[in-house]
Amino acid sequence: MTNFRYHKITKTRKIRYISKIYKNSSFIVFLHGFMSDLEGEKPKSFLNFAKKNKLSFLALEYSGHGKSSGVFTKGNITKWSNETSILIKKIIKKKDFIIIGSSMGAWISLKQLQIFKNQISGFLGIGSAPEFLEKLMWKKFTKKMKTEIIKKGIYYLKHGDYEYPITLQLINDGRKNKVLNKKTNLKINVTMIHGQKDEVVPVSYSRKVLKIFKKAKKKLVIIKNGDHSLSKKKYLKIILKELKLII
Repeated sequence: MTNFRYHKITKTRKIRYISKIYKNSSFIVFLHGFMSDLEGEKPKSFLNFAKKNKLSFLALEYSGHGKSSGVFTKGNITKWSNETSILIKKIIKKKDFIIIGSSMGAWISLKQLQIFKNQISGFLGIGSAPEFLEKLMWKKFTKKMKTEIIKKGIYYLKHGDYEYPITLQLINDGRKNKVLNKKTNLKINVTMIHGQKDEVVPVSYSRKVLKIFKKAKKKLVIIKNGDHSLSKKKYLKIILKELKLII
């Protein structure tokens, strides 16, 4: 994908991001998932959608992800949320934006909602996974796994073809970043999209997110036979259709 740039957060930390700006237009912000990056089909689709509709666009790779600097195991929700806020302030400034969060990106989106509530005009969640570290990882770890992570500070979690290095500091930090207990009166369009056959995050998580919004125009779209990533063309078509409705 073209248009990649880097923003220096500190002397040693630089974040890779992509932005396309149209004068006087609002933004679409895309936040990717855990151990993901901007090389996949979703960010490409959203960038193309933004260009087609003359909307400005921003997406970034958190530190330790993709081509951003930093070590993944030193990252956590606080750090990645802060990096996102810094980029939003730098690129979007005071303009309105619709935020799209994929999996963990939905958790980070809800963190942004607390900061930019006057600028966010819509929220689209894809396989949303807020607070997954505690509920989908820690609570399901065996006693042996918990002992190892407490002793060594890290546990290598195998899932399918992937291995996720889960650190104790990441789990602990997740506990400090609760979002599901923070109700909001924002009157915006909120759509949650979830694959019916998502084996990573249950559909109930999208329902939990919707409960936060007391006055929003809410919608839950369950994609028949859909997986967690929803990156196939036929799924992206549905997602883009819903994004259009939010706009």
